[in-house]
Amino acid sequence: MFTNIIGWLSDVPILAAFFSISMNIAAAITGFLPSAFITAGTVAAFDLKLGLILLIIGEAAGAIISFILYRKGLTKLTSSFPQLKNNKLFFKLRNIEGPAAYFMVVLLRVLPFVPSGAVTLAAAYSKMRLLPFGIASTIGKIPALFIEAFAVSHALKFNMELQIAIFLLAAFFFLVYYLYKSYKLS
Repeated sequence: MFTNIIGWLSDVPILAAFFSISMNIAAAITGFLPSAFITAGTVAAFDLKLGLILLIIGEAAGAIISFILYRKGLTKLTSSFPQLKNNKLFFKLRNIEGPAAYFMVVLLRVLPFVPSGAVTLAAAYSKMRLLPFGIASTIGKIPALFIEAFAVSHALKFNMELQIAIFLLAAFFFLVYYLYKSYKLS
C-alpha cells in the first residue's frame, strides 16, 4: 500500500519526500509501527542513495519529536504516579547521563531487535538532553537503515513471485514469534 502511495506521489518528488519523512515521524511517535514498509516505499520511489538520505532525515526527526513528546508525557505520568520514582529500574534510567547515556542510545539503536520506541522512552526518562540524544540516535540508526535500505533495494529487483514468497516467509516467522511470546507469557 505504502509503495503504491509513494509511486503515485513520485510524480511530485518533493511531496513523496515529505510523505516519506512524515510517515517515519509517525512511526517513531507511535513507537510500534514497523518502518520496513516506509523503507521499501522510499527506496522504490527514489534510488538507494536519495532514499537512504530521506530515511535518515525521517528517522532523526521522528526520534527527536518523539523524545520531546515522551519526556512531556513521562513528566505528567511520574507526577500522577509518584511511586514510579521509587522503582529501581526507573531510578537507574533517571540518573543516567553524559557519555554513558550517549553510548547507550548509540548501542541500542544499532541493535536491530531493540524497539526504537523503547530506546526513545528510556532516553526521555533519563537526564539526557535533546541534542546529544538526537545525535546519538541518528548515528546509531544509520547502520541499521543502510542494511535495511540495501536489502530492500535488492529485494525490489526480484521477480514478483519471489517477493511474495519472501513476504509470506517473513509473515510466517513473525506469526510464529508472536504465538511463541503469547504462549510464553500465559
